[in-house]
Amino acid sequence: MGSVTLDDVARQADVSAKTVSRVVNGEHSVRPITRQRVLRAIEQLDYRPNMLARGLSGAHAYTIGLVYDNPNAYYIIGMQEGALSACDDLNFGLQVRPVNSRTDGLADRLRGFVQRSRLSGLVLTTPVSERVAELRRLATYRIPFVRIVSAARDPGGEFPCVYVDDRDAAHAITTHLLQLGHVRIGFLRGGKHHHASAERLRGYKDALRDYGIPLRNDLMIEGDYVFDDGFRGARRLFDLAEPPTAIFGCNDEIAAGALAAAQSTGLHVPYDVSIAGFEDSPFSRHSWPPLTTARQRADIIVERATRMLIARIRGEATENEGFNPELLVRGSTAPPRPREQRRKRR
Repeated sequence: MGSVTLDDVARQADVSAKTVSRVVNGEHSVRPITRQRVLRAIEQLDYRPNMLARGLSGAHAYTIGLVYDNPNAYYIIGMQEGALSACDDLNFGLQVRPVNSRTDGLADRLRGFVQRSRLSGLVLTTPVSERVAELRRLATYRIPFVRIVSAARDPGGEFPCVYVDDRDAAHAITTHLLQLGHVRIGFLRGGKHHHASAERLRGYKDALRDYGIPLRNDLMIEGDYVFDDGFRGARRLFDLAEPPTAIFGCNDEIAAGALAAAQSTGLHVPYDVSIAGFEDSPFSRHSWPPLTTARQRADIIVERATRMLIARIRGEATENEGFNPELLVRGSTAPPRPREQRRKRR
């Protein structure tokens, strides 16, 4: 006997082929009694839909795209693991696409990606998800997407999202350093085009203000989310007439660079200078001493965004969901030593 076709199921259930297709695709426009008849025919005939043929011939390819612009390899791996977990569970495929979020015509490039790959929708990570004008254009193409964004509260608005409270986590890290007794706290910023960088800087500034500590511009250093910028930024801070007794790096890679800079100048971490990062990446766990940081589970965040997207593709109601990174105190932070006990830099 040859393979069972969709038309065979339609004849067995005494419905049209289009009705069978709607049931197979999970659409909600089929009456329950008809749906049960179709499902019974599928079981009786042992019908197995051809997923490739469905993707080539129908509107739904049962594959989604994960779009990112982030040089952090650890973060990329975590995102892929989270998206794959959701896709495997919900019988969807996954395509991963790096883009330059600052390029002109981003919406049209994403539309081309969707059309070429016959995707059902997109998960957009930061900073791609922050190009609001481009997203409005993308929405006019009727392409479902879910954003991952940095926000202290549910942004609401026109686009569904999973939001991460970077500001609160940065406030918690800075407060931890202040409560240890540090008042000169350096801040090594990540890329300016990431809204998360601005939110983490805001958390740092708010904590200092809450404790009545004046802001010092010379303690806030611009950079990107890379080890070398952490190293160079920390060396600049150590060269100040009044160097900081603690440094907060905008991510763990930056903080690991600051740790290397401290050790290269003969400073003991954490007693001569405390160092904290953000994300809980391998940089934080494999450094010595291990870095105090904020645990931000990229895999779980992207998994939730992927499930939200697939639910929307299936016509199900969804709500925005928020995450709060968790403070993890490790061996890289401690109360500052009295000035006379600190090691002199080489």
